[in-house]
Parts: sequence; structure tokens; C-alpha cells
Amino acid sequence: MFTIGDFARLGRVSVRMLRHYDSIGLLRPAAVDPHTGYRYYTAEQLRRLNRVIALKDLGLTLAQVQVILDDALDVAELRGMLRLRRAQLEAQVAADTARLTGIEARLRTIETEGRMTTQDVVLKEIPPVRVAELTAVARSYETPDISPVIQPLYPELFRRLEAAGVPPTGPGLAWYEPAGDGEQVVVHAGVGVAVDPDRARDFAIVDLPAVPAAATVIHHGPMDEVEGTMQVLARWIEENGWRADGYARELYVEYCADDPSGGVTELQLPVRRD
Repeated sequence: MFTIGDFARLGRVSVRMLRHYDSIGLLRPAAVDPHTGYRYYTAEQLRRLNRVIALKDLGLTLAQVQVILDDALDVAELRGMLRLRRAQLEAQVAADTARLTGIEARLRTIETEGRMTTQDVVLKEIPPVRVAELTAVARSYETPDISPVIQPLYPELFRRLEAAGVPPTGPGLAWYEPAGDGEQVVVHAGVGVAVDPDRARDFAIVDLPAVPAAATVIHHGPMDEVEGTMQVLARWIEENGWRADGYARELYVEYCADDPSGGVTELQLPVRRD
């Protein structure tokens, strides 16, 4: 048998924790010296200790852990619970990472305010264009919600175009529209093509109409930092008596998947007079 100190080191826990587990009946020592009160544990008890720590890390209370262990939770059930918790933690980490990315982008927007001026905005007509497209739904129009939805669409679209023998005739083009009455947004990922619609293909062919008047501006860098450029468009629209008339299109003049900082994107926001 092992002293409480040796058992704590083997189980990678503290002596204080083992004493607490003993006091609540969660993990009793195998033997206690009646004269000294020293606690002794067996190697077999490491199995229960491992389960205690694993279940506690799942977020369960010690009382809940004791009920589960006393019901003789088997290895397969424990593995399933751990895998579920791992998936939950991974999703939380991904969400937190995306949130931090959004915060950093917003801070960079604040830091660069005033560097671009409304003189960079050009009002022009956008001609009609035929595109092949794939679509998906994003939770909202916020960049952290849009980016993970639109990014996988383009590689998949180009893969399908190649398989169908349809060559692109222009740069990538993205546009958006509301989905229902909530904040959800339909994300359209398209690229110019010169073929007719065909139901046999696994992508859609869409004719985008001309836009009589669009406020346009060139955004340099990753789309995660587009907010500052959009704010330039907003100021120009307000200063010149126009109103936004829908979502902006994004024309990817230079798309750099390996180095988003080298990207060049023309933002095209339809506008109208009252």
C-alpha cells in the first residue's frame, strides 16, 4: 500500500484533496493506522481517483460524482461523457477565439479611423453579371459570423466548377440578403461564368441585375478588418445625401487565401436618393 503522500504524487493530486475526498466519503483510504491515523491507499484505488478527477473536470459537483461512481459507471459510459465534454470545450474555445479575433479587428478599426477619407469613394453603375454560386446561412451580418460561413464556400465552388468543366470568367463576388425576419443572413459566394443554367450541375447559375448607383471603395487587407472601410462608405453616403439600398457586394479583385493581408476587395453598396 501507499502512504497518502505517495498516493497523491502517483495520482497527481494534492494531499489536501485526498483528505477532503475521505471526509465526504468519496474516496476512503484502504486502511488507516489506528495508532497514528495515517491513511494508506492501494494501486487499485487510482482507478476510482481517475474517474473522480475526470468527472469533476466535466463540471459535475462532487456529490454528483459520488452518485455516478456508486452506480458503477463503466469505461464506455465515462468515455462517452468525456468525449461530449471535450466537444463542448472545443466549441467554446472556437467561439472565444472568434470573439477575440473580432475584438482585435474592431480595435484595429478604431486605431485606423481617419486614415481613409471619403475621397476614396467612387459612385458608379455596376453592370449585370452572370455568376455560379453556392449559398449558406450565417447567424448574423457580424464579421465573426460571416467569415466561417463564407470561407469554405469558395474552395468548394471552384472544386465543383472544375469538375463540371466550367471556367471562371471573373473574380469572386459575394453578396448578402436577409434570411426570414430575424438577424440571419443568406451568404452568396459567386464567381463570374459564361454558361447557361443547368439543373444537372451541383451549383446555381444566377444573373445579378445591374445596380444603377453604388457607392464603391477599395478595401486593402483581410476581410476581418473591413469595418473601418465600411464606415468610410457610411460617412460618404450620409454626407452626400444618399441612402443605403441593401447589402454591400464584395468583389475580390485580389484574393489571397494564403496571405489575407494582401487581399484587395471592392465594396459595392447600392444607394438611392429619397
